[in-house]
Amino acid sequence: MNRPGEKHPLSRRAFLRRTAAAAAGAAVFPMITPGRALGLDGAVSAGNRITVGLIGMGRMMENHIGPFLNDAECQVLALCDVERNRLEYHAGRVNAHYTRANGGGSYSACDVYGDFRALCARPDIDVVLIAVPDHWHVLIAIEALKNGKDVYLEKPLSLTINEGKALRAAVRRYGRILQTGSQQRSDTAFRTACELVRNGRIGKVLEVYVNVGGPPQEDNLPGEPTPEGLDWDLWLGPRPWRPYSSVLAPPQSFRGWPEWRYYREYAGGGMTDWGAHHYDIAQWGLGRDGSGPVEIIPPSPDTPETTRLTHVYDDGVRMFHGGAAGGAGVEFVGESGRVRVNRGQFLETEPETLKYETIGPEETRLYASADHRRNFLECVRSRREPICPVEVGHRSATVCHLANIASLLRRPLRWDPERETFVDDPEADRLLERPMRALWQLT
Repeated sequence: MNRPGEKHPLSRRAFLRRTAAAAAGAAVFPMITPGRALGLDGAVSAGNRITVGLIGMGRMMENHIGPFLNDAECQVLALCDVERNRLEYHAGRVNAHYTRANGGGSYSACDVYGDFRALCARPDIDVVLIAVPDHWHVLIAIEALKNGKDVYLEKPLSLTINEGKALRAAVRRYGRILQTGSQQRSDTAFRTACELVRNGRIGKVLEVYVNVGGPPQEDNLPGEPTPEGLDWDLWLGPRPWRPYSSVLAPPQSFRGWPEWRYYREYAGGGMTDWGAHHYDIAQWGLGRDGSGPVEIIPPSPDTPETTRLTHVYDDGVRMFHGGAAGGAGVEFVGESGRVRVNRGQFLETEPETLKYETIGPEETRLYASADHRRNFLECVRSRREPICPVEVGHRSATVCHLANIASLLRRPLRWDPERETFVDDPEADRLLERPMRALWQLT
């Protein structure tokens, strides 16, 4: 295993050898294909299915693997994780599913990989779903795009603003589809709330309140022995070396949410974890999918008007961290009304009759999707832009990253959303990216 500061001179041949060794013992047998797989009963034939690779077999992937297995238009061909136990568990689950779906027999054709590069290099995989810790999101996504894959990428899109810019450039360079996993855009309640706001039903928007968690904390966790079967060096990847911690990477038997998301080296705390959902809806409602705020003011106990972290837009709208009433995730406040919305429901509108209004055919109608994964797969086939493409995911993540940077520096910041740099602030600009360990770079 590599030690702190040691380089990782892995050629493609070398990491394929390592991956093959990690997968040793998982026999692969050909599947006897029944008529239904050939499309003889009207089902989607094998040649027309979207072939899928899953990267990151942790807690979040539990929400995705079932729907992809049960989708007749897909076939899961390969899994990837740095922990052997996770791979064995989920490969067994995939193989058992396809054995049942094909009426029995023997199916053991789900391949497993310990290195994402090997999975991405497979020419027979059409799409990859990435559900890994945030510090890996962009690097793995770019590798998949380079290899001609379309990508479903869990939120938040990036660890830093410059990573998001690099991913946006890669999507455009390689001409691929990327869906960001901010799935509230595919929820009718959130879309309707944003349509009411965008169509002036509450008058001119004055304020937005967004209930999400706070900034991340520093990593001061004690080291522990590295469990057998875990490639801890690859788990860390671009981040600085530190000993293993079960808080950051709990074993397969752990059923809760791993806490890497709360530490600055690997994620953006609750600000990005939930901000990629609720700040994303705030941006949608304000019509700022390709832009963002111009000022970020951290909370200050000395100034009553800034007791909450505040984003300010160029039209004067102020967006506050926290404070949404009634348990709402997002609350829009206008000159003549307000809309509060949360997962799957309107909590309140003022006036109350507002929630029953419909949007007319000549008014602004937002992109409608009833299922986030299904929207992605439909766009893979049609090549239409998905409901939450890379630009949207990047801009929503940027709002969260700006909040974290202002909180870290403890002073107001001015932001240029067109140039995507801070205004006359070299210290803040240095926080737009993070140095990476040897081997890993944004290309």
